[in-house]
Amino acid sequence: MDSQPDVVEIRTAHGAARVHLRAVEDHRGLLMLGHGAGGGVEAPDLRTTSDVARASGWSVALVEQPYRVAGRRAPAPARQLDAAWTDVALHLLAGPFAGLPLVVGGRSSGARVACRTARVLGAVGVLCLAFPLQPPGKADRPSRLPELEDVDVPTLVVQGQRDAFGMPPAALGRTVVVVDGDHSLKKDQAAVGDAVRAWLGGLTPSSSTVTTA
Repeated sequence: MDSQPDVVEIRTAHGAARVHLRAVEDHRGLLMLGHGAGGGVEAPDLRTTSDVARASGWSVALVEQPYRVAGRRAPAPARQLDAAWTDVALHLLAGPFAGLPLVVGGRSSGARVACRTARVLGAVGVLCLAFPLQPPGKADRPSRLPELEDVDVPTLVVQGQRDAFGMPPAALGRTVVVVDGDHSLKKDQAAVGDAVRAWLGGLTPSSSTVTTA
């Protein structure tokens, strides 16, 4: 498999998104991954997840949000992130990945976007790396747990044992794997890869149905 991604820009309602496509032959489906609020698609856990997914027969699209493509570090509002992500997904599913099952995911902020858009995109699974449950030191701020609980398809959360953003609870249909490390998930990439490999291996996706309502 060619390790060099094809990089394409896709126009969205909020500017151009940059997509790093790593396709495999005879793919089981498409895994879309988003980055954290201030980071990029080169994050170690995203790279590990991408490699493991491809080895498991999934094509991968690593998506850079328009604000990052434009050179900004401060994230756009949630509704803009969700809209741009949705535009990218619909573009990919109408083109080279038409008819394939879709799994959405990402790290931190990207995981939140995936949770919020999974239903409208007809995703068959959600993969969350370092889900930011509660902003550190801001107990007065609302928890993001409702975003996880709103997902109605199989969900994997890979969380660092010492993540300052807290530990999401496991639930019916939601697997939480705790690995050594903090919110960066840099310390034990092997454990991250093992968790993703096992979860993808147990996923039995059917063809995704995309709705735009």
